[in-house]
Amino acid sequence: MSNGTLTRKLGFWSALALAVGTTIGSGIFVSTGDVARAAGLPSISILAWIIGGVIAIPQVMVLAELSTAYPENGSGYVYLNKAGWRPLAFLYGWATFWALDPPSISIMALAIVTYLATFFPFFSGIAGKLLGIAIILFITSIHYRSVKEGGRFQVVITLIKIIPFLIVIVLGLMYMNYDHFSYTPEPGSASGSLIGGISATTWAYTGMASICFMAGEIRNPGKVLPKALISSVLIVLGLYTLLSVCITGLMPFDKLLGSSAAVSDAVSYIPGLANIASPFVAVTAIIVILGSLSSCIMFQPRLEYAMAKDGLFFRRFAKVHPKYETPSFSIVAQVTYACILVFFSDLTSLLGYFTLIQLVINIMDFAAVYKCRKREDYKPIYRMPVWRVTTILAIVGAAWLAWGTFTWAPLEGMIAALIVIATGLPVYYYWEKKYGRTRDQDNKPHIVA
Repeated sequence: MSNGTLTRKLGFWSALALAVGTTIGSGIFVSTGDVARAAGLPSISILAWIIGGVIAIPQVMVLAELSTAYPENGSGYVYLNKAGWRPLAFLYGWATFWALDPPSISIMALAIVTYLATFFPFFSGIAGKLLGIAIILFITSIHYRSVKEGGRFQVVITLIKIIPFLIVIVLGLMYMNYDHFSYTPEPGSASGSLIGGISATTWAYTGMASICFMAGEIRNPGKVLPKALISSVLIVLGLYTLLSVCITGLMPFDKLLGSSAAVSDAVSYIPGLANIASPFVAVTAIIVILGSLSSCIMFQPRLEYAMAKDGLFFRRFAKVHPKYETPSFSIVAQVTYACILVFFSDLTSLLGYFTLIQLVINIMDFAAVYKCRKREDYKPIYRMPVWRVTTILAIVGAAWLAWGTFTWAPLEGMIAALIVIATGLPVYYYWEKKYGRTRDQDNKPHIVA
């Protein structure tokens, strides 16, 4: 078994494409209507998208500092470990592997098949599931053979997935009706709020941290990581805000309030496109989800690779392919698990309840900067401005998202958290006992043979 290391082959554009490609997913097709309903007014709805993006800026600043201090694969696992919260770091990876990452791959593959079935109805039932597996394996073959080629593919697919939205934005600006922005709700109708609108945008801005999982494979990380993280937030913020403005300008706001497919409905108001609105959005969705699927298959296996290198996961996950220089076993194991889950779509929906514990641990991720700043080896290339205030803002933003998720399914989320703790901690202590630890002067753990 090869126990080589991963090399730095990714540049700025690959990092930016990974961050943007992970963030812009299928949720944007319905979230515009959700935000409008929560906000209640056109102006508040648009403002909610702006503030939602601004809230994400302190979070990526914290991650930029931590990732340039420790430019290693693993993201939050690394930062929690460096902060001295090793059991929590393990639970983060444990829950992510079993209940979050592979399920997300299977869900996205099935979503692509669902949209393809609108053109090819025979892709249903077992045929659709087999197609979903084929899509996963095709994308996997790219990222398994070369991280550099995988990065190039991510750049291309991210550019392609943005084009349909730019088309909607350009045509929306040309044909929008400015009277739609002066919408007044009916007396006695339910009123929205800015806070509600912002809350509805929060999930749409998650995903930028994906590049931190591959920090150990990014060239010149001290410069590239902060630039890519902050640029990705600004790009997504601009795209979402313009899309919200154009959708609001294209369709009457009372129609938007009742829409469950805002982008598709808005396209139908563009002259000449009414008859192709549904196919246009279906093709757009396929491209968008394909880009997100690619980014997930690319970065997610790096977490288990980092844990295995550190002695806190199955050791074979630390294997690096001698020719392709990718975490080959971790990639194969993750997509194999995802392919199995394709046949259990009901199970994957249940696994979504495990999101709560990851969000709580994300809060600890940001808090880790307080502990890490006291370490002698903490020498980040990038330092966030007004770091205490920025960190508090990042924690508050993450706590807001966690609270929203908790209120969605409080009992299920708590049960899922208990399952993670009950299954994870015994395994953690077993591995800690099995692989005795020593630490060098940099306090970096090593597996004792």
